[in-house]
Amino acid sequence: MKAKRKKYSAALKAKVGLEAAMGVRTVGQIAREYQVHTTLVTQWRRVIRERLPELYESPAGPIHDDRDELIAQLHQKIGELTVDRDFLKKKCKQLGL
Repeated sequence: MKAKRKKYSAALKAKVGLEAAMGVRTVGQIAREYQVHTTLVTQWRRVIRERLPELYESPAGPIHDDRDELIAQLHQKIGELTVDRDFLKKKCKQLGL
């Protein structure tokens, strides 16, 4: 029978990976303290080093484009609804409703 794989929380991965990235202690020491394999510590450290620059990237470009497109779509919808409302208002007056 196979043993179940251990699942580690994101908080633990971040803590261990950050500690390994700082380099105060060796990977082996960190692995022993947290009772994880040294390969995992190395992988988590690599992920932190690769993704850390993403925290400081400015998300201004894509968000503004999406927001401007959404605003344009909403303005178009408002125009369509206004035309529909005016048409129905006119027909209601003609029918005496």
